[in-house]
Amino acid sequence: MVYKIMEYNEEKCREMYLKKVIKVSAIFMFCVYLMGCAGSFGYRSEMPVEEAASERITVGFSQLGAESDWRSENTESMKGTFTEENGYTLIFEDGQQKQANQIRAIRMFIQQEVDYIVLAPVMETGWETVLQEAKDAGIPVIIVDRKVDVSDDGLFTCWIGSDFELEGKKAAEWLNQYAKAKGIDPADIHVVNIQGTKGSSPQIGRTKGLADAARVNGWDLLAEVPGDFTRAKGKEVMESLLKQYKNINVVYCENDNEAFGAIEAIEASGKKVGSDITGGEIMVISFDGVNREAIQYTLEGKITCIAECNPLHGPRVRAMIEALEAGEIPEKFSYVDEEIFSADETVGVLKIGETSYRVKILTKENIEEDKKEE
Repeated sequence: MVYKIMEYNEEKCREMYLKKVIKVSAIFMFCVYLMGCAGSFGYRSEMPVEEAASERITVGFSQLGAESDWRSENTESMKGTFTEENGYTLIFEDGQQKQANQIRAIRMFIQQEVDYIVLAPVMETGWETVLQEAKDAGIPVIIVDRKVDVSDDGLFTCWIGSDFELEGKKAAEWLNQYAKAKGIDPADIHVVNIQGTKGSSPQIGRTKGLADAARVNGWDLLAEVPGDFTRAKGKEVMESLLKQYKNINVVYCENDNEAFGAIEAIEASGKKVGSDITGGEIMVISFDGVNREAIQYTLEGKITCIAECNPLHGPRVRAMIEALEAGEIPEKFSYVDEEIFSADETVGVLKIGETSYRVKILTKENIEEDKKEE
């Protein structure tokens, strides 16, 4: 993680410092009062738990929900990082895929006077008012994963996450290179897009990556339908698409859970998933790569290509908080480095703009090595 020292905001830091001093002083006075009371009953308590709690940094984390395996991994990364042993008190709130729940959680964090607010937003828009409230309260807000669309970037301190449009470009370019290597006419590529939650950053970026490639390369983009990043919705949407379009040979799923559902629907219809799209198979392209089932499906050829989306943001957010505590300011936008996976060796390197990306070819051997490293 690379940090840069920016102009020191003396007034804001003074406010944050005084806030912490008042908070610690109040706890100290309360402890003195209790110790005095304890003396009247003939015993004395040193209250080490309360003293330790006063030194911990309090983080309020609003997670958007638990709609996917990626989201569960992201939550565990945060919970595993912001522990008492690491010097933190974590207040966790699950938004259950509803923005209103997340807004209420942020307001609760403000009332509790947490030191930092971490937000994983369900969608990009609709955050102006509550983020202004957090700013007015002098509480830094760190955005993780999906972005927020606000008129003033000063409403949040920094953001950490994936370049979702780049992920989409990688997956689309993999398909482009594969088709060229196999001599497949672009007009013979009939693709449907099972999108993520509409209005979310990954949906916007990954949808754009495919739509742009389809237009440039001349692919037949049959449909774009939301699957809400869930297995059940992915299956439901795929069942409907198979009934509407008889010539589908590529399914672009905007996360692994949707891909699992789509594969169930394809196989239940009597069709076969695989990379031989000129031979009647339906190719499945996916995103995330955090689930062992997804990796196994890739080895079996059921998922032909996965653009990685890394969910382990806990340590990265902690590094940002430690920088802020030290009087530094992290980069406003920090992107995570990610790979692209396939068990098919047809495409080895992708070039997007001036940058080349090597495709990681999955084998049983290198997967076992990765397991040992974990």
